Amino acid sequence: MRKKFLDYLQLEKRYSPHTITSYRKDLEDFYSFYLKTEGSENIVKADKKVIRNFIVELSENDILKRSINRKLSSLRSFYLFLLRLGEIEVSPVETVTSLKFYAEKQIPMSMEEMEVLQDKILVNVNDILEKCIVEVLYQTGIRKSELCGLIFESVNLEGEQLKVLGKGNKERYVPISPDLARLLTSYLEIRKPHEDFKQYFFVNKKGKKLTEKFVYVVVNKYLSLVTSKQKTSPHILRHSFATHVLDNGAEISKVKEILGHSSLASTQVYTNANIEQLKKVFNQAHPRAVKKEEL
Repeated sequence: MRKKFLDYLQLEKRYSPHTITSYRKDLEDFYSFYLKTEGSENIVKADKKVIRNFIVELSENDILKRSINRKLSSLRSFYLFLLRLGEIEVSPVETVTSLKFYAEKQIPMSMEEMEVLQDKILVNVNDILEKCIVEVLYQTGIRKSELCGLIFESVNLEGEQLKVLGKGNKERYVPISPDLARLLTSYLEIRKPHEDFKQYFFVNKKGKKLTEKFVYVVVNKYLSLVTSKQKTSPHILRHSFATHVLDNGAEISKVKEILGHSSLASTQVYTNANIEQLKKVFNQAHPRAVKKEEL
């Protein structure tokens, strides 16, 4: 049943390979636990008690609550799939609630930090691929997986836009600036021929598709030069992009489209208006504040 479920995610739900790998790992972890504790391979017959015991063991092994909740989400989807097939009558995860936790707030790069990075560091970098990685992630807000999977034919430098394949295999168009288009044009001159060279826009010095680990290392290296923040991952550049364009007046609905979010709530976490900005808006627009000034 596990294979049928994973095939369903790939063929019908059209989830990305990365997402399917996560589901597979979560199911394998539960399968191993069930075999160890119940002496059976048939996880179709699991009950709520087993699910709760699985959560307890994960917690005792110091697995993060966020990771535990992700495994619970995978199990919910799996047993919902079995429910629809008529393999079970009740999902063992139906009444099991996710663990409560307070997510660590990620602090985006400041605009000043990004200016220092661009004007004093990247301008002197000879490795144009590394420069492209940082600039594309910050100027477009795309995910590192989307950057690695960017198809050569999806990069329209004359039209100044990228066609990005996001989560759930959903395509979206992302605009790029003239400066970024020129940078990418310069990059084309040094791309190495290889099998991946024909398909993927970004390839390493051997002409092979970039790995997400490589992208992480590059971003971490450059961000560490301009900040002491603990979080210097590619996602911070996505966070910074969203925060900066929203702070500069971009419509949140448009930012949502560029980021490829399925809901506006996902985009709203990047709103970063400070109290002084709020006070200014209040004093300029609220009728009570305007009336008080007139008096």
